[in-house]
Amino acid sequence: MYVTKRKLVTLWGLILMKSGWLRILLKKKLSTTSQSLMMIPLYMEYLFNYLCLVIWMRKKILDAVCIEKDVDGFHPENMGRLAMRGREPSFVPCTPKGCIELLHRYNIPIKGKRAVVIGRSNIVGTPAAFLLQREDATVTVVHSRTENAEEITREADIIISAVGQPNMVRGSWVKPGAVIIDVGINPVEDPESARGYRLVGDICYEEARKVASAITPVPGGVGPMTIAMLLSNTLLSAKRIHNFS
Repeated sequence: MYVTKRKLVTLWGLILMKSGWLRILLKKKLSTTSQSLMMIPLYMEYLFNYLCLVIWMRKKILDAVCIEKDVDGFHPENMGRLAMRGREPSFVPCTPKGCIELLHRYNIPIKGKRAVVIGRSNIVGTPAAFLLQREDATVTVVHSRTENAEEITREADIIISAVGQPNMVRGSWVKPGAVIIDVGINPVEDPESARGYRLVGDICYEEARKVASAITPVPGGVGPMTIAMLLSNTLLSAKRIHNFS
């Protein structure tokens, strides 16, 4: 899976750092682990041309990363620009960007529509809400403290769900003809599967597909879009750095 592979790469980097090999590679002895963490984005310039940051790494790294190479779009400045009217982020977070791209590619109107985003994470929910607002949708964010979540969701023309709760959104939550983008990917036990589990989304697919006009599958829906948008952002970064038009 996309996130798992990236976590493994980052974990290998952390092992190098903890073991002291990273300091040898960088030919720079740093006095504390904190300093090491702060200096990684600066010294990685010698090793990598582009930096792809995973959000679960330390906040100090996130703040220190070069914004021109923040192809994940998680830097606070990029998020701030995304939230502001009249400002453009250097990069848009990949998964929300992929969600909007899906709507565009299938000619699904957004302007003036009611949109509900389920989940308010910094990775998907919050930037997805910002992007929908930029498309002139009327946006409501549903989260763990929201009262009457089912009633609110039932009013939506567009639903983007990213909460990590298997089959949370039932068919009764969905307005007839609504468009659903299911970002959730959750393992559930399945004795008939060779792996002992199968992957499902936040949306109860079998129920929702009978009501919705369009719905993304899990797996194979948003995941490939996330990877495609990451590659798109990386290419954009390369073009900017090397002044390619």
